Amino acid sequence: MKIVVLAGGTSTERDVSLVSGAKIYKALKENGHKCVLLDVFLGLEDVDTDTVFDRGDELLGNIEGIKQDNPDLDAVKALRKDGGRSFFGPNVLEICSKADVVFMALHGENGENGKVQAAFDLHGIRYTGNDYVSSALAMDKALSKDLFRQYGISTPEGFALKKGEADNNTVKFPVVVKVTDGGSSIGVYIAHNEAEYEKAKKDAFTYGNELVVEQFIEGREFSCGVILGEALPVIEIAPKEGFYDYKNKYQEGSTIETCPAVLDDATTKRMQKMAVDVYNALRLNQYARIDIMMDKAGEIYALEANTLPGMTPMSLMPQEAAAVGVSYNELCEKLIKMAMDK
Repeated sequence: MKIVVLAGGTSTERDVSLVSGAKIYKALKENGHKCVLLDVFLGLEDVDTDTVFDRGDELLGNIEGIKQDNPDLDAVKALRKDGGRSFFGPNVLEICSKADVVFMALHGENGENGKVQAAFDLHGIRYTGNDYVSSALAMDKALSKDLFRQYGISTPEGFALKKGEADNNTVKFPVVVKVTDGGSSIGVYIAHNEAEYEKAKKDAFTYGNELVVEQFIEGREFSCGVILGEALPVIEIAPKEGFYDYKNKYQEGSTIETCPAVLDDATTKRMQKMAVDVYNALRLNQYARIDIMMDKAGEIYALEANTLPGMTPMSLMPQEAAAVGVSYNELCEKLIKMAMDK
């Protein structure tokens, strides 16, 4: 099968996407597929799109891993000879059109918010992951919380705040301040008092024009993958320091991850049911990973859904799949088959 692994882009999660893409690419090659690893924004100049699936992949050698700092997106954009007016780089749509399926390894803005998925639908390009509507709903944390409340899914108390709007905060400190369309905990801050709150808003607004301000849940953090409406084992995430931010997500040794999570059967089932309820409320139809908090009293709260979960060596969903005997390569194959069947 001819497969494009689509990664990179211009979101703050670019590095995560490239590392996910490289691992997926290697797995699919091992599975016997003809693949090309393609940066959605940079594309490929001067390439024969008929033979691109038979070539080696020089992009692999340029992937440096996930650094502690956000990628320099201005430097990335400066690499485009055409000025980067289109999100799709040179020959990207042509190459994707010649593939049997595109494996979506994109993360963050444009990759997960439904725009690429909608463009592919118009071009008749098959792709892994959810459709454009459910992707857009899940990417917008304010809309997600509205849907959680509508469907009776417990979620932290909070509200949305647009840049320039009057702030009538009624949520007691500490609070979490986060940009509505971010990922990998980029643009997420915890504020314990008014001074920290004002700084958190200022910093978060550098990532987007709308924020979610919500109650900080002190307790244990979990995640649960859902594939075609079926929940995977629950995984617990325990950072050694601070909260589960960008550094703790991707720097080796920063977080203790336990899968399956050490919970009683009733709590495990409650979390898995919540994950499936979130999946259904957001109209998801392929796979996702749902983040959940449990407070000291044992109450659980849905935080958000990730419609293109990370596939790096440290990512959570592959660990959850491995807990039920599904290897990384088998998981990639399963997601491709789902895309071909939908």
